[in-house]
Amino acid sequence: MIFQSRSAGPNFGRRKREINTELVKKVASWVVEIAIVVLIAFAIVYFVGMKSSVVGSSMSPTLEEGDNVLINRVIYKLSEPEANDIIVFMPNGNEKSHYYIKRVIAVPGDTVQIIDGTVYVNGEEFEEEIDAEEIENAQLAEEEIELGEDEYFVLGDNRNNSEDSRYANIGNVKAEYIVGKVWFCTAKGRFGFMN
Repeated sequence: MIFQSRSAGPNFGRRKREINTELVKKVASWVVEIAIVVLIAFAIVYFVGMKSSVVGSSMSPTLEEGDNVLINRVIYKLSEPEANDIIVFMPNGNEKSHYYIKRVIAVPGDTVQIIDGTVYVNGEEFEEEIDAEEIENAQLAEEEIELGEDEYFVLGDNRNNSEDSRYANIGNVKAEYIVGKVWFCTAKGRFGFMN
């Protein structure tokens, strides 16, 4: 008996393996869907939001030093900042400075004054959304301040340890210097949406 060895070369008589076109279509569909979701997520993060860290204790206890916040950069292109919004801005438009995070107290056209440690907007006591301490030093707001058509008066929640609109080096915040609104906070042991 003679044994013939099988040739390692091509065998044109072999049956071709059939490709499962349904499976290929499903995999291709998944790849396209995943790519679209990643692209949309990237666009939302890049164009709509951004992340920043809280520097200092001026917003304590609402935000603590080192907390990470997500900033909505589009909202103020569609609407105006309102009283009690927590905003992120560049002090005096200084792009080399870290971002400042403060609470809006008064909006364009309002008057602001701090009398005996209490904030008054348009002659009425400001309605706080936080349990704010009495202000020890009114600084510029000791006299009534009238805001221009593009100016906002801001304070830190830690009223006696905050560099804010009461001080000449910050002053009233111009609308063009506002980066966006804080809308989410992530911190050790706590996280959540802001007002």
